[in-house]
Amino acid sequence: MIGLDNSGKSTIINQMKPHEDQVTQVMPSIGCSIEKFIFNNTTFMVHDMSGQGKYRNLWENYYNEVDGVAFVVDSNDRLRMAVVRDELRLLLDHKEFAQRKVPLLIFANKMDEKGAMRTSDISDSIGLNSIINRNWHICATCAITGQGLNDGFQWLLENIRAYMESKSN
Repeated sequence: MIGLDNSGKSTIINQMKPHEDQVTQVMPSIGCSIEKFIFNNTTFMVHDMSGQGKYRNLWENYYNEVDGVAFVVDSNDRLRMAVVRDELRLLLDHKEFAQRKVPLLIFANKMDEKGAMRTSDISDSIGLNSIINRNWHICATCAITGQGLNDGFQWLLENIRAYMESKSN
């Protein structure tokens, strides 16, 4: 799970855990932590990657290990959409990642906030429509309430299964 700092990555992971395993206050990630949760009878092993600028270069160390990517975007942070676009392009163009057609889920997070961009505007702003060589999906979410998370993870699960099946054929 990647995205800029303060986009809601750790909060999404926390929301997906059983209630008794959730923390009351989510702290910003430093570096990378590995988290697990079960969704739809499937265990997700998630690399929670820090989105701070000084840690983003660590993302590429995991590109050849992942079976899917969730990229979290703060829908209310219009000023950094260009940075999101650039980081997404770096991901898609990276040799290790470009060779593997793993599915890409964009969580358009913080949709509950006043002034949040619509998913179509985010898609345009970060260039999603130019992605033609892999399955991708954008999903409006609110990590605090959990709204949209199940839909997003269901899409990701189905597309990871399809990707894994295509690899074995």
